[in-house]
Amino acid sequence: MRKAFVVPDKWKWFTESRYGLFIHWGPYAQWGRGEQVLFREHLNHEEYAKQACAWNPEHFDPELWAYTAKKAGFKYACLTTRHHDGFCLWDSAYTDYSSAKQAADRDFVKEYTEAFRKAGLRVGLYYSWIDWRLPAYFDGPQKDPEGWERVRTYLHNQVKELLTNYGQIDHFFFDGVWPRNADDLQSVELLEEMRKLQPNIIINNRLGYSNKIEGHRADGGIGAGDSDTLGDFGTPEHAIASEATRLWESCQVTTWRLWSHVIGERWRNTDVLLDMLCECAEKGGKHGGNLLLNVGPTADGQLPPEFVERALEIGRWLDVHGEAIYGTDGGSLTEFITRGRQTMKDNKLYLIIRFWDGRPELRLADLTSRVLDVELLTTGQSLPFEQDGDTLIINGLPREAPTRLFPVIRITCDGKPTTNDWGEYRLWEGDPERVAAWARERRGGSVYVDGRER
Repeated sequence: MRKAFVVPDKWKWFTESRYGLFIHWGPYAQWGRGEQVLFREHLNHEEYAKQACAWNPEHFDPELWAYTAKKAGFKYACLTTRHHDGFCLWDSAYTDYSSAKQAADRDFVKEYTEAFRKAGLRVGLYYSWIDWRLPAYFDGPQKDPEGWERVRTYLHNQVKELLTNYGQIDHFFFDGVWPRNADDLQSVELLEEMRKLQPNIIINNRLGYSNKIEGHRADGGIGAGDSDTLGDFGTPEHAIASEATRLWESCQVTTWRLWSHVIGERWRNTDVLLDMLCECAEKGGKHGGNLLLNVGPTADGQLPPEFVERALEIGRWLDVHGEAIYGTDGGSLTEFITRGRQTMKDNKLYLIIRFWDGRPELRLADLTSRVLDVELLTTGQSLPFEQDGDTLIINGLPREAPTRLFPVIRITCDGKPTTNDWGEYRLWEGDPERVAAWARERRGGSVYVDGRER
């Protein structure tokens, strides 16, 4: 039996945050067709490198990025320091293929870390294992042992460089393991060195699997992960998948599919993006449940206006309703899918209303705690209520939704909110006898209208 997971004090900021900004930015933005355009379209390597080296984003303003992120309610950010194309956004001692040694002549990682830290945001870095320019990465130690050793040394040196030259790094996101594994990469050994350099860092699970060390396994983003020993948090990608024994963070795009700037990409609506944040918080429990929401800045360094509009609208919602998201212990206490989502904090239960029906009354079943107060958090209005056993009836709701996004009702109980079997076990869960007993007690057992046998 696995021991119950306890969040160390050094990582409690992560569970308090719930909301981070992912930034996919690099010379690939010049093509406007996604961060993987080099590989997806099989572009000429030399021509790509020439244009990458000429990249000079004159409008990059990291302080404006950080200001916008702060206003939008993000608590931390993660920047792609080097994606699969191999181009580095910092002044690396191990290559000249970087923004610092080419046309831009700027260390973007340095500027980013300083600006976001100054704004009071936690700082994260993304680093790709894979490098499409290097045949030895794909040949691996079996086909090219000498070439592979050079590549692995290069990767390790760059990671340690990032954790040495830019102050405190709170969050680290590896990506692109395939086709290598943890034994090839020596990722377990690298993690030990990373923790010596940054004792408080939290590192994701995209570290490959190990055939040599039992229990050391992590996926590449399909789900939260299947190991609680390799990496500190799971990283479901384009999905929200909770994990009971480890922190987790769902990474999602603000567009329909691609991560970096894409000309003509479609944008998700604000309510869809906010709902992803609420779902992560609802499913989180004390073990994570964060949303890492992505933006792909333009080639010249600007945040797309479509992103800014949506992000700031969510930020304004969080200004009023943030207590239902930040630092919550997850929710889904009772069956509430017909209305929306739930989160909890201390003795409070938050009802996040996705579907506002304009009726003055709301019925909440299966809340066994004694209720002390009910408030429409959106407006500050106190709401009358009646409690009959484990059923709570809330009255006085306005006909018109008090916000274009999701109104929130805060229920204050006399202790931590609790529920019954119906709340704990939902439609497809638990002992089916409870459903049989409910049907038997309320109507009988016959197929006829009156429930009586013929």
